[in-house]
Amino acid sequence: MLLPQVLVLGAYFAVLISLSVYGAHRTYLVYLYIKGRKRAARATTLNFRRTSDTFDRIPTVTVQLPIYNEQYVVERLIDAVARFRYPRGHLEVQVLDDSTDETRLIARRAVGRWQARGVYIRYFHRRVRTGFKAGALAEGLRTARGELIAVFDADFIPPADFLARTVASFTDARVGMVQARWGHVNRNYSMLTRAQAILLDAHFVLEHGARHRGGCFFNFNGTAGVWRRQAIESAGGWQHDTLTEDLDLSYRAQLAGWRFVFLADVVVPAELPVTMNAFKSQQRRWSKGSIQTCLKILPAILRSDLPLRVKTEAFFHLTANFNYLLIMALAVLLVPSVLIRGAFDSSWVLVEVPLFCAATLSVVNFCALSQIVLGGDWLRRLRDIPVLIIVNLGLSMNNAMAVVEALVRRSSEFVRTPKYGVVVHDDKWVGKRYRQVTVGQPLVEVALGIHFMFAVLYALSIGLLGPLPFLILFESGFLYVGALSLAQQFSMPGIVLRAQVTGRTAR
Repeated sequence: MLLPQVLVLGAYFAVLISLSVYGAHRTYLVYLYIKGRKRAARATTLNFRRTSDTFDRIPTVTVQLPIYNEQYVVERLIDAVARFRYPRGHLEVQVLDDSTDETRLIARRAVGRWQARGVYIRYFHRRVRTGFKAGALAEGLRTARGELIAVFDADFIPPADFLARTVASFTDARVGMVQARWGHVNRNYSMLTRAQAILLDAHFVLEHGARHRGGCFFNFNGTAGVWRRQAIESAGGWQHDTLTEDLDLSYRAQLAGWRFVFLADVVVPAELPVTMNAFKSQQRRWSKGSIQTCLKILPAILRSDLPLRVKTEAFFHLTANFNYLLIMALAVLLVPSVLIRGAFDSSWVLVEVPLFCAATLSVVNFCALSQIVLGGDWLRRLRDIPVLIIVNLGLSMNNAMAVVEALVRRSSEFVRTPKYGVVVHDDKWVGKRYRQVTVGQPLVEVALGIHFMFAVLYALSIGLLGPLPFLILFESGFLYVGALSLAQQFSMPGIVLRAQVTGRTAR
């Protein structure tokens, strides 16, 4: 075997081993979750009568609603928050509206309607969107009355008892943030939304659950949570030098000594993106922002006097999106490795199959366990896990590009995730505003899918079965993601909405 061929195979198996390490980490999270089930956090979920009895003085809560061009969902959000069951003298609502379209009129009318009913709700509009969401939250905090700050994005529908079930946790003076679990109002809208729901369920149930139970750092998810104002301010406040200001502040606050609480049984329904391009823009922002936060925060964590297990878990958490670079490296190396092994001994399969299982089956196990824990019709939901695996692989180019942009500190255009008020299958998004258009990337994804299709045929023709599962998954993933992106964005004309980001300012 020639040296270039040895190098290709060496790099291929090195990537597989690296992916297997992250797979082993997912297994470790499952271990933490199961180990901690008997000593799960005692964050109380009492009704408000009992909650009020635990405080010497009922805390004032400011609810912040950061909004930007959300005409289809903003009224639904304002109505839900205005119905919170909490003493009116201790509740303030801030509608932080940076919109440039009809959303402003809809929001103002909703605010006026609830003000007339005695709710203390105020409307704020910024002419200049400095810092985007982080900037809006920081601006609102300057005039906020609350010692506790709840935050909800526009696509969420918090239940009326949300504060009654979360505020009690702050009787512990060490608690800086309480995060609720996300629900999904349109989970069954399509195959894409069902896959997203499983992905988010695994993140909340097992990732948050395991880290919370294991005494490790976890993060506020930008919405459906409550902060102690003192924790925000003592950690340096909202900063907009990353695309994930929520992850950034979370780690700074926990480094400052604040304890976080995750309430798995407090569920806040939200709307999942219903188009592939909307999902891509969301994932791209999260991937890039997490690596920006990693570069910013991880060195301080590693230098700290935190226990080694906490540092190690933080490392895997903050570097998790490097997986997409590994997956794309695997995609590049996979076909050359097939061609090389077509001419040489194929006994590599004895190493390849276990590594494939460690890298892939850990994801299947992780997602499946989250559905079993949630109960209900979990067996039916398990049928969507293969779709999730395919979608995740298909997104690898999209997210790997975001990781690279973060590593080279490249500025990028901010593309918001559009929400259409879609809940049931009969609700339509086609023809509504905020359509996102991008042609080049989906065409490349389709081309990659065709490339892997021919690789599958070649591997079958020479009887090389070891890499076949990867080849089929990559083929399916790139074809599905690319083709659906193209089909949806040209289904009907709409209005494209983008906002330019300069420097490293984002969101």
